[in-house]
Amino acid sequence: MDKRLLDILCCPVSKTPVRLLGKSELDALNVAIGQGQVDTVAGIPVRAPLTEGLITIDRKVIYRIDDGIPVMLPEEGIGTPQLRDFPAAA
Repeated sequence: MDKRLLDILCCPVSKTPVRLLGKSELDALNVAIGQGQVDTVAGIPVRAPLTEGLITIDRKVIYRIDDGIPVMLPEEGIGTPQLRDFPAAA
């Protein structure tokens, strides 16, 4: 993802800046998705694993990236509190 774009993106709800998901975070998220344990903020089950994602710097919400395009819709966010084995902050 273009660094300039990443620098201006933020959560559309809280306005918190975002960063790219790390590999361990992405792996943990995809395991939970595979186990059917992940819903969007709107309560819709997430069925497809993510290849890329953004996370707010406060680690509360994840947004997927589809074909290099960040999907920053509030209802499409994934709340991290539902993720039992999400890695701790580095």
